[in-house]
Amino acid sequence: MQTGTLNKYFEDEFSARGDKTALVFLRDGRTETELTYRDLEQHANGCSAALLDAGVAKGDRVVLFLNKSAVFVIAHLAILKIGAIAVPLNAGFKKAEMAYLLRDADPKVVIADPEKSDMVSQIVPHCHIIPVDTRKPYKDVAFFDKSGADSVEIDVMPEDPGLIIYTSGTTGDPKGAVLTHRNLVSDARNIIKIWEIAPTDVLCHTLPLFHVHGLCFALHTTLLAGGVVVMLDSFKPETVVSVLAGKDRKTMCSLFMAVPAMYAKLMEVLEGKQLDFEHIRLLTSGSAPLLVNDFQRIAQIFGKQPVEREGMSETGMNFSNPLRGERKPGSIGLPLPGLQVRIVDPDTFADAPRGGTGEIWLKSESITPGYWRKPQETSETFRQGWFRTGDLGKVDADGYFYLTDRIKHIIITGGENVSAKEVENVINGVDGVAESAVVGIADETWGEKVVAAVAAKPEHVLNPEEIQKVCKQQLHNWKCPKQIVFVEELPRNTMGKVLKDAVKALFEK
Repeated sequence: MQTGTLNKYFEDEFSARGDKTALVFLRDGRTETELTYRDLEQHANGCSAALLDAGVAKGDRVVLFLNKSAVFVIAHLAILKIGAIAVPLNAGFKKAEMAYLLRDADPKVVIADPEKSDMVSQIVPHCHIIPVDTRKPYKDVAFFDKSGADSVEIDVMPEDPGLIIYTSGTTGDPKGAVLTHRNLVSDARNIIKIWEIAPTDVLCHTLPLFHVHGLCFALHTTLLAGGVVVMLDSFKPETVVSVLAGKDRKTMCSLFMAVPAMYAKLMEVLEGKQLDFEHIRLLTSGSAPLLVNDFQRIAQIFGKQPVEREGMSETGMNFSNPLRGERKPGSIGLPLPGLQVRIVDPDTFADAPRGGTGEIWLKSESITPGYWRKPQETSETFRQGWFRTGDLGKVDADGYFYLTDRIKHIIITGGENVSAKEVENVINGVDGVAESAVVGIADETWGEKVVAAVAAKPEHVLNPEEIQKVCKQQLHNWKCPKQIVFVEELPRNTMGKVLKDAVKALFEK
């Protein structure tokens, strides 16, 4: 894998692997669907023909508003085949969240579970909607011909976009990070190399498919390396433990990728149990910081240290502790091959001294060329070709990097990015609310939990239950504040800016 397009690499790998098992989909812990590499190729051909019949052309956006399923995987592969752009969205998003995303993405087609179709049609009435019931067994889904069709010949180039991943923005409006085929191939190549992913590997896949973590780092890499993906329909700790400890030859897992909140839930289930995980060669953790105590607990329970790493929707994976070598708890590790890194003073843009703290700037072939239809935000994110991460960090004498804080007001809870501004906008719309400030505070289970300080309008009495109810009506549950305090006014500096650190201190009393 040196250059070229992601769809071509998939086609070559699928052809070479033939009847080898590629995907085992588990629903409620039981095998529902098993597909070979030949099946993936044939079914993706059939799905791509159906999308072409629906009017999808190269460069069109196709939204995947689906539950985690084998259908999702096939549709994603088919979109890449025809040079269209996959836009995976969280199937749990509410109408208020979807309204902006669908209008911004401007899709030609939305593939959605039937119960979501009415919502989609209300937001984008002229968009073609393909309803697909992912609750049905995969064999009963009939929106495309699984016997396959001839492979389509679309002229897809490495610089063509293949994926748009929406990431929370500090202004409240999510931004669509455009990832080209070159970006996606470069990212997959790096991960396969540093983690030595091979055809003998079996991945326990419990992550969602609407993030780069589950879609790119986990699914893409395992399939491109010729391994087996054992895909669970959702994260249920007891089921995941059963799969990880299983010794069935076909589904005995050697790889597991998760976020810290998942490990916390697994360790609760595993407390006091003595299970054999010797067959697992690699446990990775990312999307949020892993507490040092949890690093040590994972090592004790599973018999091996986890590999911490760091990545972003816009950049793919950037850093990883080594597979062979010292793994430093609390460190995001070493730069991946081909990644250039600077630690920069965010005010002067001068390089920080060795060991000093500054904003992490990056260059690599995996980094997005920009945000979908947002030239100003793209221009602000890049400086002289360097991608500004918005993360503050430092590097030690051994070349290991550490994240120390974030410039952007993004909260990472359970591995999910939450825009404080988006939550504040919802709270500020509640009758009687004058203003609010949303922050993340440390939490052993979630890494950070969303909390809010709220000031009421004169002569209004508010209660937290009312605010939480409105939030749950308009936002996904993980965005909703877990705790609310009421204040007469928000803490501000002399220029009127809300002091987020002072807001956090309100929850430490």
